[in-house]
This record gives sequence, structure tokens and C-alpha cells, in this order.
Amino acid sequence: MLLYLKLYYEFFKIGLFTIGGGLATIPFLKNLSESTHWFSNTDLVNMIAISESTPGAIGINMATYTGYLTGGTLGGVVSTVGLITPSIIIILLISSVLKKFKENIFVNAAFYGLRAASTGLIVAATIEIFKISFLHLNSINIKALILGIILFTLIRKIKINPIFLIFISGIIGIIFKI
Repeated sequence: MLLYLKLYYEFFKIGLFTIGGGLATIPFLKNLSESTHWFSNTDLVNMIAISESTPGAIGINMATYTGYLTGGTLGGVVSTVGLITPSIIIILLISSVLKKFKENIFVNAAFYGLRAASTGLIVAATIEIFKISFLHLNSINIKALILGIILFTLIRKIKINPIFLIFISGIIGIIFKI
């Protein structure tokens, strides 16, 4: 029972302080990994890959996956509920008040600052994903880096459907064990 309370509490905190969407949860999950040892950096990369490859919000998918790894099915449910509880509370409070303060200079300034904070969290997450995916024990995983460059180019230049790229990347990973 203590494990489930801890899962709820940890994901409640992540849900309360994560601003900027699911990718912004990655630095918090990395910190959670280091403080609890519930999952490794490899598990974190796998969570990101699975969360990005499945329907739904990445933050919720990652919370569910982490909870499942740590406490089974009930752990997945508890972690997910913990993550979404702060959002529900905050949205209910803000929506009742925001209409009155929509044009307030302080409210607009706060949202401006929150956008900067969420951008910083997403950039930090991107750097962590890059390090975990392409660097291993101070050496570069050349095959993964080449695949990443090719996929990035295909997405930016040719506009290939991301679902197709996810599917192909999975197959390439299986074949070449990237």
C-alpha cells in the first residue's frame, strides 16, 4: 500500500509542476529515476518510445508505464490518476476565475513566463533524450545517430507520415539492434 501512495504522491508532484505538456515530464521522470531507482535510463528511453508510439498524451502514457513497471496494473492506474489530479483541480479553479481576469496585465505576464518555462523543460528533455539515445558510455552510437538524421530529414524535407516512420524505425531497430 505504501508503494501506491508513493506513486500517487510522486506523480501528483509531477502533474502539479509540469508545465508544457508531456515532453516536459521527462526531466521530472529522470529525477524520479535517480531518486527512487524505480527504473533505469534505458527504461526511460523505452517509456518515451512506447509513449510516442501509442495513442494518448505522452505524459499520461509515461506515468502509466512507470506505474506499471513499479507496481503492476494498479501502479499504472494510481500513477495516472496522480498525474492528472492536479490538472483537474487547477483547471476547475482557473476556469472559474479566468474569465474575470482575461485582460489583466499580470495574468498575461504570468502566461508569458509559463511559456518560457515550458520551452526550457522541453529543451532539457530533448537534450536528455539525445544523450540517452545517441551516447553510450562516452561513445557515440553511430547507427542510431545516422537513423535519427535520416528520419529527421525525411520528416522535415519530404513530409513522410510519422506513423510510417515509427513503424519503419521499429523494424530497423529489430533488424540492426540499434
